[in-house]
Order: sequence, then structure tokens, then C-alpha cells
Amino acid sequence: MKKSVWSIISLVLIMALVAGCGSNNGNSGATDKPANGNGGSSSGGKSDVTLTYIASQGWIKDAEMELAKKFEAETGIKIDYQIVPSDQYFNVLKTRLNSGEGPDIFGGQSGKSEIQLNYNVEKNAVDLSDQEWVKREDPLSLEQLSIDGKVYALTIWDTYSSFVIAYNKKLFADLGLSVPKTYAEFKDISQKIKNSGVTPIYEPIADGWHHVLWFAEPGPRYNELHPNLYDDLNANKAKFEGNEAMTTALTQLKELYDLGYFGDNAFSDTGSDTPNKLGNGEYAMSLTAQSTPSDIAEAFPDLKAEDFGYFVIPLVDNQIYYINPGGPSKFIYSGSKHIDEAKQYFDFLTKQENLQFVLDNDTTIANLNFPDLKDKYSDDQKALFETYPVKGTDIQNIVNYVNPQWMDIGKDMQAMFGGAMTPEALLKNIDKRRADMAKVAKDPLWAN
Repeated sequence: MKKSVWSIISLVLIMALVAGCGSNNGNSGATDKPANGNGGSSSGGKSDVTLTYIASQGWIKDAEMELAKKFEAETGIKIDYQIVPSDQYFNVLKTRLNSGEGPDIFGGQSGKSEIQLNYNVEKNAVDLSDQEWVKREDPLSLEQLSIDGKVYALTIWDTYSSFVIAYNKKLFADLGLSVPKTYAEFKDISQKIKNSGVTPIYEPIADGWHHVLWFAEPGPRYNELHPNLYDDLNANKAKFEGNEAMTTALTQLKELYDLGYFGDNAFSDTGSDTPNKLGNGEYAMSLTAQSTPSDIAEAFPDLKAEDFGYFVIPLVDNQIYYINPGGPSKFIYSGSKHIDEAKQYFDFLTKQENLQFVLDNDTTIANLNFPDLKDKYSDDQKALFETYPVKGTDIQNIVNYVNPQWMDIGKDMQAMFGGAMTPEALLKNIDKRRADMAKVAKDPLWAN
């Protein structure tokens, strides 16, 4: 479908959502005997309920929608998915929640400060701590969904397959290039690739969020170079501004942009074009999901997923494999008239056979954050994990008040690329927004 058509559809949907339309809370039929609080089946037979579920673009996979059909067939409960463009989603959700017209289920990024500040889950979401699946979900994921020991959401996501740099093995071999272990080596191979007539790096800045990964993912390296940095930042004993490692990372990233390694159209490039840009040989590398080589192989029959390898972001000479234990998550709105049915849906999704169905039928993931599933790690992914035995959690999932300002950081980085902001000013802005959020949260560590 052409982009213009998608734009019209998105606009209509957003208008409807903001107006509170599409919610079935007030007019959908109720179950004769509601499902029990632990997500068990209703004893009164099939329900006649439609659960509204809004989420950002890319958060609801086709495999889940297939499971929703099976869930409806078994229970009579329908799932009405309402997908909003990512750059507009938070404003739409915030409007719905603030107006008291929240959907039955809403999507949101996990993260302690994120769920408290952006979603105010203690008011707007249902406590799910007593659900059976909580005992099985990865504890690191649950930590990002919890406040004061209460779990407020469900994450079903590939939390281990972090964004890494995928590279064209054949091109590297033809040019005699090796996987870089330092920034200097990365810069050197990028120049050699550019000299060969190929653009080194595909970076979709237009999406607004993707380029922030370059700064945030190497967080464990910052913590390594400045011991206890994460703890000190959370205790308000350290700041982003003046941190040598972070300043260096941003300076190096700006240099990559200035040297033309992102090409001439980075500000208009989008993530959806990544498989095509790598597959047609126009670009040699991209910071991308580990599923991208499979997408390339599907789009280009003469290529195989094995034609692409991986390495971590080498800014500040990083050699630590960064892990993101969080991800897009599912919250039940506290004002929903169908809380028990929503819990029933969560219980259905987390059944072992349904988790495996998602894993088997989604080419974008290799594993999920639940135990005893048959993963789909490729030999190249296994080699990646072996190459980087030291692992750490990225900065946005450890340091408070970072993830909620992700898009703002993205805007500042765009200004930095354009020469309107220095790395130092960017870091100062992050500190200011952190302080503002801490004040809203009444964080005692920011009281003075």
C-alpha cells in the first residue's frame, strides 16, 4: 500500500482514538459469568466482549494477531487492535489515559521510570503480580515492569537479540576487511568501503528513535570506563554532562556522520528500507535487528541470511554485548470494564504452546523472554554471543529517567548532526530532563 494511503488511514485512526471512539468499554456485551481474576476460563461459556488494544506501530506482530483469532474462537472474546504511528503514539495514549477513556489494553515500553512517569501505572494499570505467568517470565524483564514489588505489565519480546551492526561478509572479504574491535578500526573500514563506491552505513534517522541506539546501547562500556556510573547516576551523584566516555561516543558518532558514512539521505531514510538497502548492495552495514539478514534473504532470493555477520557498536572501543531486558509491553487499563477478560487474554498468550507459536511464526525474533522454548539462533548469532562473552544492560534500562526522554534525545542528536548542538549541550539537556522528571516523581534523591 502506498505511503499516502497509510497516512490517511493513520490520520483517521488517530482522530478516532483521541475522540475516544472505537472503545467498546461502554457498549460491548458483558460475560454472563466473568472470567476469574487469575485469567481462567469463564464458567458461563463463551463471552460476547471486544477488548480494545492500542499499540505503537511494530509492537503487535502477525503471529499474535493469529493467536487472537484462536482466542476468539475458544472464548468468544474479540481483540480490536488499533495501531498508531510510532511518532504519534505516546501523545494519543496520554490523551486517552488523561481523559479517563483508556482502552482495555494499551502498549507501552517497559522501564521503571518509563512506566511510572509516562504511563502512571499505579493509577492507570492493573496490578498483575498474582498471575501465573509472572513466575515464568524473565526476572530481568519483570524488574522493568515493577514498582514497589508490584508487576504492572506483560512483556513477550526477544530481549536478548539486541541491535547490532550487520555487515556484508562478501564485501568485507573482497576489500580485505576484518570486524573492528576499536573505533579507529571502524572508522578505517568505513572509509575503505566508501572509497570502493559503497555507502558504509545505513542509518534511518527519519524514524526519530533509531539513531539514539548508537548512544544508549554502549552504556555498559561507559560504566566500565567510569566504575559505578550507573549507580551514581541513579543516586544523583553523577551527571551525563562532563562524562568523558559519553562525550567521546557522541563526538565519534558525529564524525561518522560528517565523513559521509551514513550517506546523503540519512535524515529521510527509514528503518523499513533497511533490508532493501543492504540487500541491493547500496550499503555495507547497518545497526539493525538480528532478524534483518533473514528479511534480506526473503527479499533477495540470490542472497542468504548467512551472507551477513554481526558485531557490536564499537564507539569508545566498546566490546561488551549490551542486553535490553525490556521492550514493548502490554498493560491492562485500570478503568476497563473487562479486566478479567484481558487477564484471560494474557494467560492465553503466555501458554507454552502459544509462546512457541509466536517464536516459530515470527521471522523477526530468535527467542522470547520465557524459559524452555526452542530458540532459532543462527550460527552467526551464536558466534556473536561467543565473540562477546562480557555482557551488560544498556543504559536506558538501568539509569532512571532516560528511556522516557528517548525521542527528545533523538531530536537533540539530529540537531547535533546538523551542527546546531554540541555533544556537551546534548548531555546537559539529558540531565535537565532527568531532573525535571525526578521532580515530577518526587524522587527524594533529587530533593536538594
